[in-house]
Amino acid sequence: MNKVLLKLYVTGQTPKSERAIANMRRICEQELEEQYELVIIDVLERPQLAEDEKILATPTLTRVLPLPLRRIIGDLSETDKVLLGLDIQPYTATPTKQGGNK
Repeated sequence: MNKVLLKLYVTGQTPKSERAIANMRRICEQELEEQYELVIIDVLERPQLAEDEKILATPTLTRVLPLPLRRIIGDLSETDKVLLGLDIQPYTATPTKQGGNK
């Protein structure tokens, strides 16, 4: 199982940035369990990184690994759209219980 490497670019401690960070942490913990690394980059503190990656808007989430690179812009509030946009399959350690008794 390969880990997913994600980078979240934010601008300072704004409500939108804080919401994006909280949403992405929740998604990672619930859907990817321990199969991820999330790096948060404040473009005010590290503008060169944002310029090198051609980040034009924040918050922007990039899936660096596995390739190909994927990006999502926004506060990441809709889990299904985030997972779909990043082409990430949720990690499930145990299969969900299916009702067999009718």
